[in-house]
Amino acid sequence: MGWEGSMTRPVVIGANHRSSALAARDALFVDDAAQASFLGELREAGFTQALAVSTCDRVEVWTLHHDPALAEASVINILARRSQMTAQALQGQLYRLADEAAVKHIFAVTSSLDSLVIGEPHVLGQVKACQRMARDAGMCGAELENLLAAAYGTAKRVRSETVIAERPVSIASAAVQFAQDLHGDLKDCEGLLLGAGDMGELVAEAMLAAGLKRLVVAAPRLSRAEAIAASLNCHFAPFDDLAPLLADADVVMTAVSGRITVVNPEQITQALRKRRRKPVFLVDTGIPGDVDPAVNRVDGAYLYDLTDLERVAMEGRASREQAAREAWAIVETELSAFAKTMASRAAVPAIISLRGRFELVREQVLVECGADAEKSTRLLIHRLLHEPSEAMKELAAAGEAGQADWERAERLLRRLFKLD
Repeated sequence: MGWEGSMTRPVVIGANHRSSALAARDALFVDDAAQASFLGELREAGFTQALAVSTCDRVEVWTLHHDPALAEASVINILARRSQMTAQALQGQLYRLADEAAVKHIFAVTSSLDSLVIGEPHVLGQVKACQRMARDAGMCGAELENLLAAAYGTAKRVRSETVIAERPVSIASAAVQFAQDLHGDLKDCEGLLLGAGDMGELVAEAMLAAGLKRLVVAAPRLSRAEAIAASLNCHFAPFDDLAPLLADADVVMTAVSGRITVVNPEQITQALRKRRRKPVFLVDTGIPGDVDPAVNRVDGAYLYDLTDLERVAMEGRASREQAAREAWAIVETELSAFAKTMASRAAVPAIISLRGRFELVREQVLVECGADAEKSTRLLIHRLLHEPSEAMKELAAAGEAGQADWERAERLLRRLFKLD
């Protein structure tokens, strides 16, 4: 589809776990309480349809705009102002996508193919929650609703027709099994979730479902820890209280992905000393890892990362890659179907205009001819064909200069009115 000819074009501007540092995403993060004011700033900047997707993995604006370059500049300025960063400093942290690339990205995100852990189930619910907030702010028009509906349909196909979604759930189940192997019944165990990553939250949910007695959430950004604690109905604490938190935890789950380790052997050794050598099970869901691998050499510490858990949970790398290929094939198919739908909708204004013109001529003819059916129909045909006939004659009379236009017009007429 030629998106350039559309009145509104899909645009995505944002930062994710691949493009940016955790510190930048924390600065850009838009929590639920700030969504209304953020969308309000977008409206003041001239946006009429926009969605702010803000999670642990990404902070993105999905919008429809007549000028992608203008949209990008406006969004970057708003993000810079809110994060107290310069627009120049943000440039290297952000990606800008437009037209088909933007739609493909939205489909991939909603289908959890662009997540830190492919297939994790939280992102679809997060996008739907952001859509509700955009609706409440009056920023979710018909075009954006249609785009999101197509994205949800794609996500549904990916989940129902591939095994992509089984991977993260199986990993969480494997983590629970290892924790139970070490501690037995989890009803007497306390857990600690470090960071706000979706995979860490998924493992924590599985631990709670298996009977974990108490869970505390701590994250570099306290508001994120508070939000996750509210959704999991558990406690939260400042990230700076790490030493006592580690000492109390029988199960430690990390989901920071900050490109530096947050748990090292010295911290675990001190925690185990305070625990009177009661063992601790650590699940590192960070990519890159949050826990120094040397922790595994500490007596009483049992560290598993995503690779370890997946090795137990899944049949193997080949099956995962096959599922990913199948999922991306679905995205491509749905992308093509959406483009065709948008192209057909683009023709609607011209069709409405044509029908309106025909109806106006019909009414004029009826006034002139009254109940004389033969006269009115002949006059109607003459009036409707007069201007197209004159235009075709002009093209034919233009000689070689108009030959190409004449041939295109003739082919189009034959196609439109099935003259062959």
